[in-house]
Amino acid sequence: MDSILERADWWVLGAYFVALMAVAVWVVLQKNKNTEDYFLAGRNVGWFVIGASIFASNIGSEHVVGLAGTGAESGMPMAHYELHAWIVLVLGWLFLPFYFRSKAFTMPEFLEKRFDARSRWFLSIFSLVGYVVTKVSVTIYAGGIVVSELLGIPFWYGAIGVVVFTGIYTVIGGMKAVIYTETLQTIVLIAGSIIITYLGLQEVGGWENLKEIAGSNHFNMWRPISDPDFPWTGMVIGGTIVGIWYWCTDQYIVQRTLAANNIKIGRRGAIFGAYLKLLPIFIFLIPGIIAFALAKQGILSYEKSDQVFPVLVKTLLPVGLKGLVAGGLMAALMSSLASVFNSCSTIFTIDVYKKLRPKTEEKKLLMIGKVATTIVVVLGIIWIPIMEKIGGGTLYKYLQSVQSYIAPPITAVFLLGILWKRVNATAAIFTLCSGLIVAAARLVAEIYQTQLSGIMLEFATINFAHMAIFMFAISVLICVSVTTLTNAPDYARISGLAFGTLSKEHIDEHKKSISKIDVAVSLVLIIVVFSILSYFTG
Repeated sequence: MDSILERADWWVLGAYFVALMAVAVWVVLQKNKNTEDYFLAGRNVGWFVIGASIFASNIGSEHVVGLAGTGAESGMPMAHYELHAWIVLVLGWLFLPFYFRSKAFTMPEFLEKRFDARSRWFLSIFSLVGYVVTKVSVTIYAGGIVVSELLGIPFWYGAIGVVVFTGIYTVIGGMKAVIYTETLQTIVLIAGSIIITYLGLQEVGGWENLKEIAGSNHFNMWRPISDPDFPWTGMVIGGTIVGIWYWCTDQYIVQRTLAANNIKIGRRGAIFGAYLKLLPIFIFLIPGIIAFALAKQGILSYEKSDQVFPVLVKTLLPVGLKGLVAGGLMAALMSSLASVFNSCSTIFTIDVYKKLRPKTEEKKLLMIGKVATTIVVVLGIIWIPIMEKIGGGTLYKYLQSVQSYIAPPITAVFLLGILWKRVNATAAIFTLCSGLIVAAARLVAEIYQTQLSGIMLEFATINFAHMAIFMFAISVLICVSVTTLTNAPDYARISGLAFGTLSKEHIDEHKKSISKIDVAVSLVLIIVVFSILSYFTG
């Protein structure tokens, strides 16, 4: 296998890595004094860096590779997930004030403060397992595809090489290293992807030509309810359920906003991240449709949809720019890996080890987090062969499938826990455990669906997004039922952690954090989202 990069490309790629390491070294020299420094960057990060870090954490190489592949194969329906930008606003405006008031480091820690230790233990272990099956393994797999295609080396060499490189600066520098390198990676990734979209549109003959060659169905986000892959009901309702879990309750994303020193900065970072979240439609999904159109014209070819983005790089980009885009793709891989490494480290150290050994010294806690990260990476690599059996072989679809099964009970518990003060600890743990049982049953059924028949086959093959709706409805029903059949929580203990428990001081503090500019730009973003939804109707 030969590398597609020439000497000038290698110089560009080398310059990118030098810049990345310079940032990482600068951060390491700042030295982490304690766990707050290591896991939350000292709670002193600005809104621009928070927003860029949210975007870079979300847009991993699995997103670039998978979204472009889905664009080529199916067109625009998956854009519904990218329009979850409005849900990032929900994080800033609804959830974040409660998180800040709790002074929690992690989402499991917040659940303990709102409910009890059982919910904390559940979410801690569940999150660590979830990171293995939805983030680590997928990111390593996508990274292997990207690096092997671009550099001309075997899949596993590329995947593990970048894992080791990323792991080194993440483990040494902690959250500061992650969040500041992600700012640089965001700039590189967006610049490279915009260039490939522009050149692709030129090659295909412009926007109108692209619509004509690809066909109206590729530009239609609104597929009928009977569509086996992307029914609009699943995309809109099921997608929102998954979106609230991912953007508002997952340590992986929320940890970035908690690195701010107040609610206003954290919210503003979320708003900026929401605007950046709109970009993938135009810089990843559209290039996938461009590749589909170019393949119809015989200009390029690909065997699997997950090869689409690397093939576009090979076909369209001149010398030098290939190096920039290669850097951007590796930036996507490394930023996602760095984020998940740091999140795993935080959850295991704060919510598992420190819970078991509360008197452990800060220095030892940092070392424990680093060891935990290494174990998670190894498990992620082991999971890759299993991953390929789920989601029909398309990477992005696999990712959305698994997330659709694990998100509903967590979304239900967080949402109801904040909106309704009556929800108690017993209801929370019942809901979480029952959701886990259904999710595990669905995953096993999907893996072995060829051996099933009757109602079990229907259970294994119902659309993943419709499955999310079904599971969320059950979770809400269980949570409400158990809540009404058991005693109310101690409202004094959960003061400030749910509506109905807010003191006058809480309300006054919240009002002070609201800016007219933040309100205005949030409303503009919602208008943009509705405009995109209206435009892509086939």
